[in-house]
Amino acid sequence: MKYLLVAFLFLTALPVNAAVVFMYHRFGEARHPSTNVTMEQFAQHLDFLERENFEVWPLPRIVRWLDEGRAVPDKVAAITIDDAYASVHARAFPLLKERGMPFTVFVSTDAVDRGLGDFMSWEQLRELKAAGATIANHSATHDYLVRRKETESDAARLARVRADIERAQRRLQEELGDDINAAPRLFAYPYGEYDQVLADMVKAMGYVAFGQHSGALGRHSDTRALPRYPVNERYAAMNDFALKARSLPLPVLSVSPWDPLVKGRVAPELVLELGESDADLGRLACYFEGKPMQLSREGKTLRVSTDAELPAGRSRYNCTAPHRDGGRWFWFSQPWIVER
Repeated sequence: MKYLLVAFLFLTALPVNAAVVFMYHRFGEARHPSTNVTMEQFAQHLDFLERENFEVWPLPRIVRWLDEGRAVPDKVAAITIDDAYASVHARAFPLLKERGMPFTVFVSTDAVDRGLGDFMSWEQLRELKAAGATIANHSATHDYLVRRKETESDAARLARVRADIERAQRRLQEELGDDINAAPRLFAYPYGEYDQVLADMVKAMGYVAFGQHSGALGRHSDTRALPRYPVNERYAAMNDFALKARSLPLPVLSVSPWDPLVKGRVAPELVLELGESDADLGRLACYFEGKPMQLSREGKTLRVSTDAELPAGRSRYNCTAPHRDGGRWFWFSQPWIVER
């Protein structure tokens, strides 16, 4: 499966090929605001999805339908949760179970194996699986997979990471059954970090992979690194959540450079080839660190640049354009990682 195709009907009943995936970590853990949502915020999100008649689907079901070329109905969303923290079982699970909403937990298996108190146990994960949750691969170590160890070659780094991912999958199957994370295999990059050689390897291993860069899924989305909307206390307000839930994928046919890993702090010029859509490209805007970027467009070729420097670590460009008929926004995000 090269690309994901989700049929997501607009208000006019015309297919616009989109679906939305949200990503959470912790629930009701105020001491970790960068990865936490309050229980009030989370309940409001679930209430919105119910009130606005969204269908919350298991992530594997969406991927299978895409692979089979089947049309997914309007307003389909997925809920994903990274790392398998204990608050997932204690606080999020009861609300999701009460509403009959499926969800996916991407598990870093070493933390569970070590019995760390901040994480769920295998018994709790078995309970989630029995209730219909999807349990998927988040690596064993939750390491920074794009970083080489000292004196490590590129080939050695990839071999180490492959073994890490394979070990996580093996532990999932040993504890939860051979059928776990099997059809299809799902993987989420720790910290949302990947580079092109890693993404190519993960695809060759048979995984559909997810990052942490924002945007809706569409028929041109690359299954090596699919977007999700990260949700934490700072980005959990209802107007923000509603905007993202209704978002559409900016139809990006090609990205140059695709590789998020860059050397130095000079912000790359990003070149996007855009396909046909109902996006109002005359009102398209891109932002970096909250500030408007410089745009140059010739036909369907869009060049995006900034005079600012990339910060250390992770950052991204966000590009949005309104639908010609209003009411919804097209969205694309390109992540960057400054090589260390």
